[in-house]
Amino acid sequence: MTATKKRLKIVAVVVLLLLLVVYLYRAVSVSAGISDVSPPEDAQARLPPTENSVQSSLQMAYEEQGFLIREQKAELQRTREHLAHLEEQIRSLQTSTPRKYPKVKYLNYKNRKRILITGGAGFVGSHLVDDLMVQGHEVIVVDNFFTGRKRNVEHWLGHENFELIHHDIVNPLFIEIDEIYHLASPASPPHYMYNPVKTIKTNTMGTINVLGLAKRVMAKVLIASTSEVYGDPTVHPQPETYWGHVNPIGPRACYDEGKRVSETLSYAYAKQEKVQVRVARIFNTYGPRMHMNDGRVVSNFILQALRNETITVYGNGKQTRSFQYVSDLVDGLIALMASNYTQPINLGNPVEQTIGEFAQIIKQLVGGPSVIRQTKAMEDDPQRRKPDITRARQHLHWEPKVPLETGLKRTISYFRNELARSDRFQESSNKYFESP
Repeated sequence: MTATKKRLKIVAVVVLLLLLVVYLYRAVSVSAGISDVSPPEDAQARLPPTENSVQSSLQMAYEEQGFLIREQKAELQRTREHLAHLEEQIRSLQTSTPRKYPKVKYLNYKNRKRILITGGAGFVGSHLVDDLMVQGHEVIVVDNFFTGRKRNVEHWLGHENFELIHHDIVNPLFIEIDEIYHLASPASPPHYMYNPVKTIKTNTMGTINVLGLAKRVMAKVLIASTSEVYGDPTVHPQPETYWGHVNPIGPRACYDEGKRVSETLSYAYAKQEKVQVRVARIFNTYGPRMHMNDGRVVSNFILQALRNETITVYGNGKQTRSFQYVSDLVDGLIALMASNYTQPINLGNPVEQTIGEFAQIIKQLVGGPSVIRQTKAMEDDPQRRKPDITRARQHLHWEPKVPLETGLKRTISYFRNELARSDRFQESSNKYFESP
């Protein structure tokens, strides 16, 4: 036992000595390192002096500036990475957050239809999209956005029943559908006169493509014709049996004759290829989503009154028009598509107004100091326009319901909001892009 204790004592002493040696070695190494980093003052004094002190100071300033630039670049890179991370988080939140859509009826696969609307981003087409979507159908909109606007249908983007295709119907389209509403065509004089050849192509080649598609998939097709097929009528009011009084080489001919050919094509396909066709002759229609500068009577008068400008009446103001609200037209189109009636049907308001009287109504509803002034009449401007809607009443049980004053108030409110939006955009543009 005594020998064992002695051995343990010896081992302990040896370990302590080893630890002491290691500690001393580390202390010496640290002091040697310090002396290497910071030489004594006399050693510094023995260093050779800088030949050019100005050059030395410039070199130091350059190095400091380079260091700052590197730091700023590193900070900028960190900021970019942080922003990219935040953008990714925002995108993920947008995709994960469900959009709110108007309430849509549920239809099972037997009752739900796939419906194509050419020109569906336009004035009338977008309202038709709303009604068919709410009914629960699948709607495919095809538009080249010549006069249509994506903003008219943006509230449906992303919905499982809605699809938007940027396509010109002058070119063939290959999709599977059950019904087609062919509304594609510029409809206001400034638009269809701007490119008359394009207007004719849309109403001829575009109609051929639509009818060919309907033939291939055995779909029912509704052709949106126009009261302009009657031209400057010699029969009043205009029944569907009236053949019209159209100038084939006038400024409106690209639209008038284009629609007449569109009707001819429709019935040729119906007779030869057994395509189910419906033809709606649409009279003057107004309402929200009209183009502010489309040159039509309603938009012209409302804009001029809202801007306190002179309300200009072309000609003597005795020419007449019949104005229907857009929701009434959409109801008529849907009723015509659902019917078994195959002959052309007038869809319009049989209540006739002179342009002068209409200008007075707009001035009264808008208010303001605008005055009404007559100006030079437009070429080939129809003098009387009033539909005979006997067929629509008899076969579709349809007639307009929205009173003129009610519809005009809604339209004026829409145009007032559009003007305010346009002014805000103009102010924002001037703020960032106006030259000093």
